[in-house]
This record gives sequence, structure tokens and C-alpha cells, in this order.
Amino acid sequence: MNDIPHLTIQEGELRFSFDYKDSRSGQPMHRDYTARLTPDGKLEGVMRSSDGGELKWTGVRAPVITDKDDGSWRDGTPVELFNHKDLTGWQGMVPNQALGWAMKDDAMANVAGANNLVSVDSFWNFKLHVEFRVGEHSNSGIGLRGRYEVQILEDYGKPPNTHSNGALYSRIVPAVNASKPAGEWQAYDIRLVGRTVTVVLNDQKVIDKQEIEGLTAIAGNADEGKPGPFILQGDHGPVEFRKIVLTPLVQ
Repeated sequence: MNDIPHLTIQEGELRFSFDYKDSRSGQPMHRDYTARLTPDGKLEGVMRSSDGGELKWTGVRAPVITDKDDGSWRDGTPVELFNHKDLTGWQGMVPNQALGWAMKDDAMANVAGANNLVSVDSFWNFKLHVEFRVGEHSNSGIGLRGRYEVQILEDYGKPPNTHSNGALYSRIVPAVNASKPAGEWQAYDIRLVGRTVTVVLNDQKVIDKQEIEGLTAIAGNADEGKPGPFILQGDHGPVEFRKIVLTPLVQ
């Protein structure tokens, strides 16, 4: 989430730019965006970066989602998304890149810099129970519908912020830091109805029925009106997952 200090519309063209520090290299960067509105209500534009990169992009309006967590939803039949034997049901997010995941003591574990895992199946409204473990200084996350990341971070004892363990990445700060120390197993119980999310970390409610205002950086596609997969982030430090149970919510 970057502040945009320069934003104008000139002769029908939207222009905005911002400066930031690259999270991997630590180098200062600058990006310029231009776009025009098309007859069908989209934005067609170009992004130019200070490192010489150029990318054409299309912006679409976020769909209206009417589903609310209003007490009308009931549990469907729970489904195990991890069979404790192999990675059946999961695939790499980046095509033609090695997975970098393997079985380890009844859990799926990554190597640093691994491909992110994406579930083969897609889901809409649900409850999700996940048990995970991270090493020191490690970072991971769970992508809901492949669009909204619940952060996983080794941050025991630190003040909560938008990038903390239990945060809706870059958008919603957890109410408390409920993290356990590095190397201990932890558990998420996540509920998503429409754009309303509740997150329980290690039996403490850290986000209570808050609205997600938009995509986070983990997003694989922007079509918020359709079901989406789960993403298990593996491209940072070491992380293990030993239990992943999906319970669909139905009316």
C-alpha cells in the first residue's frame, strides 16, 4: 500500500506516480502510471518504472458483493485440503518453476524461495482451520480466494501492525499480538463471508468481522466476484503446514 502524492487528470488522461523502496533489493524506486477510460468503463494504461521496466495494465471496477456475515450462514461438510502424504490438490503459482516443497514429519515444508502453492480447487464463503510453524525471522501467508492474504510472520512479543502475524496484509491490524515463539506450532481459524473476515490466531480473536477494502499483494487475479483458490506462500523463509481443513458456509 503506497501513498500517491502526485495524482492528476489532464485532457482525459489519469496520471499518478509514487516513490518507494524495493522490499528485496532495498533500492529506491519510482513509478509513473498513465491511463484512459474506455467506453466499457475500464482503465487502460501503462506503468513505467525507474529501472526501465514498462507494463501495460487494465483496471476494472470492483464488483458489488452482497454476502454478509449476518448469522444466516451454516457449516457445510468439512474437507481436508492436505492429505498428510503428498502435495495432491496443490500446484505451483508460477508455471514452469520448481515447487520447492516436500513432506516433513507429516507436514508440508518449503525451502527458502520456493514457489507459492495454490489449491487446485476454488472456494467462496468458508471457515478455514490451518496449523503452521515458522522459523526465526521467517515470513509466509495464506491467500484467501487467491486475493486476500492473512499474514504469517515470526514476530513474537512485538507490537501489532498491518504486516504482523494475524494481520490482513497491509490492510487490517490485528487487535493483539497472539503469536507464539519461532518453532512452535500455531493455528489459524479464519472465516470469510463476502468481504467480511474474522481471524482467530491461537484461540485469540484478532480480527472480528471487518470488511476487506481490496486486494493485497498476494493476489493472483482481480475478479473478486468469483470463487478463488487458497495460496500458501513459500517464497520467503521456512514454513510448515500440517493441517488445512476447509468448511464451506452455505445458506
